[in-house]
Amino acid sequence: MDRKILPARALISVSLCILSGCVSRFIYHPDRDMRGAPSNQGLRYEPVDLETKDGMTLSGWWIPVCKQRGVVLFCHGNAGNISHRLDSLLIFNRLGLSTFIFDYRGYGKSDGRPSESGTYLDAEAGWHYLVQTRKIPPEHIIIFGRSLGGSIAAWLAQDHHPRMLIVESSFTSLRDMVKDRFPWFPARLVRNYQYHTSQHLQKAQCPVLIIHSRDDELIPFRQGQELYEAAKEPKEFLEISGSHNRGFMDSLTQYELALDIFISRYLRGRGVYPKTCSLIFQVELPFLYASS
Repeated sequence: MDRKILPARALISVSLCILSGCVSRFIYHPDRDMRGAPSNQGLRYEPVDLETKDGMTLSGWWIPVCKQRGVVLFCHGNAGNISHRLDSLLIFNRLGLSTFIFDYRGYGKSDGRPSESGTYLDAEAGWHYLVQTRKIPPEHIIIFGRSLGGSIAAWLAQDHHPRMLIVESSFTSLRDMVKDRFPWFPARLVRNYQYHTSQHLQKAQCPVLIIHSRDDELIPFRQGQELYEAAKEPKEFLEISGSHNRGFMDSLTQYELALDIFISRYLRGRGVYPKTCSLIFQVELPFLYASS
């Protein structure tokens, strides 16, 4: 064996070991600093502490509305914390939806460090808070997840029975995401992290809305389409425009209208927009379609 090869191989081995230890930091980007609260946007809210099955204390906010159509359980993405999601809280409020948003372990004021199994336990604690503490019937709950939170939301919807599931700007699996975004990164280093969104969707027994932007620079639009194909009936797809993190705001008018129409299909009660929007939607908003 050529001795000159040994240092290079040793260097690669050491590099892989270092990378392997940093996978969790590659996936999770928590922020401990709170940048505001719902009250900054004129929303009344209640701070909530909840405990997970493994004893972690999580921080969250309960944001009620006066005339509640339903309740959103919001699973946010892999960066920041709940204080970075005030735009979404305003949207849900305008749609007549109360919201419970929580921080995963290691994010914001929540205890611990993030992990895949941990984020699942965190989402489950959020579900139990709504059902057991708030006494919200499951058929009134919308599980909503964005980006990494989409995978967590889909996992939660497998074994629980929300009225509907909304997955926005998410990926088919973490492995697929790494292969698409970082083809040079050794896939075996993420073998302990699955986040297999498409598999979770195949088991969800509720109406599903998949939202994705064709302009998404982080997660290919194709993966959003594949998630739609994986979901069971009834299901719909909403194509928006704009970046991964701001697509919902870049497409705000269409986005909010389409959410209202989808939610109105499966929740009792009148939507925020007039009923004539259904006709307008069919003619002028072809970016959302139902499966045949």
